[in-house]
Amino acid sequence: MSDELSPDNNSFTQAERDAVYRAIAERRDMRHFRPGSIEPDQLQRLLQAAHKAPSVGLMQPWRIIRISDKALRSQITQLVEKERLATAKALGEREAEFLKLKVEGIDSCAELLVVSLCDKRDEHIFGRRTMPEMDLASVACAIQNMWLAARVEGLGMGWVSLFEPEPLAKLLALPDGASPVAILCLGHVDEFYSAPMLELENWRHGESLEHVLFQNQWGQTAKR
Repeated sequence: MSDELSPDNNSFTQAERDAVYRAIAERRDMRHFRPGSIEPDQLQRLLQAAHKAPSVGLMQPWRIIRISDKALRSQITQLVEKERLATAKALGEREAEFLKLKVEGIDSCAELLVVSLCDKRDEHIFGRRTMPEMDLASVACAIQNMWLAARVEGLGMGWVSLFEPEPLAKLLALPDGASPVAILCLGHVDEFYSAPMLELENWRHGESLEHVLFQNQWGQTAKR
């Protein structure tokens, strides 16, 4: 296969395609970080990648808060720990097993970011009249962009969702109507997990594409 662009100049080269698919395949939800700061230019590239994400009606509902205050980071850690224990209780017979999992890397990551939905989202109707949750989908796209960019840069990123939104919103002085979606841990890692960590820990194993892909109707096996 040629490495040249196709005549219409829309396709990437084979090497470029391979790099994109490699980043997708090797992206991991990281929890283990090693010391070391992130260069400002590198962090800016990741933030720009997030901000280039598609969004419903071009509303760009994401707001990103960089946590640089150590005391504030400690308070966020406490919120996550409280929810970690509550989640363990809710899991019943798997409580002890869950408590052995490393579910966040807030204390060791180089950068801590909180991504939130913006306020005044009801003003945005385009694409949301029947599905208002598309604002959340847009934020998820921004986070995924950053995740893939981090992998390309050789940095690990972990998405932490173990927190009560209201206390975190109050802690960060979010305006009424805004809501935190993700705590993102970003930093250097010794190595990337060979597979999703929850698979390596035998917590849960992912489904095959064939299990989730249908044709024409729910449950109807898709033809190849």
